[in-house]
Amino acid sequence: MVLSAGAYAQGGRGEPSKSKAQAKAQPQRGGRGQSAPAPDVGRGHIPARGPARTPAPAPSARRAAPAPVRDQPSHPPAPHVHAANDAWVGHDVVPRNDSRLRLDHPWEHGRFTGGIGAQQVWRIRGGGRDRFEVDGFYFRVASYEYGYVSDWLWDNDDIVLYLDPDHDGWYLGYNVRLGTYIHVEYLGR
Repeated sequence: MVLSAGAYAQGGRGEPSKSKAQAKAQPQRGGRGQSAPAPDVGRGHIPARGPARTPAPAPSARRAAPAPVRDQPSHPPAPHVHAANDAWVGHDVVPRNDSRLRLDHPWEHGRFTGGIGAQQVWRIRGGGRDRFEVDGFYFRVASYEYGYVSDWLWDNDDIVLYLDPDHDGWYLGYNVRLGTYIHVEYLGR
């Protein structure tokens, strides 16, 4: 009984032990009035890899209107990743030549040299959408995506960074708690 009380106090509750990255990526409860993510979006899920490159449309093909980012009523109205199959909802909505993501000087501040992908979870340590920090590295959110980060916690959300395969100079910042992602530009150390 004494041993089980100690295990319960440490959060054991019969669950298998978690890796350091998994434990760090656990969703944060409480917060500042944010709505809870859908059960199959966010809640600590980390996509195994970033999105695939979006196929270029045929030169003669007319572009259809972009699909809405909210694919299900319970999902966030922002680009997000489905936990069941790691589908990056909304990534194919922004075409490769979209002027909102065209940088005159891609990687102007160098390339991000920290870990990229599922194996590296970063804690946001302060700032806001114009400039935020993760472990001494600085980023900014693409201005046209400011509306997607209103519920991000700029002092303690965990994010995973992926290289954007379609837009030179941009990374995708995936919020582990919410399951949403945005385009971020690396600003240097």
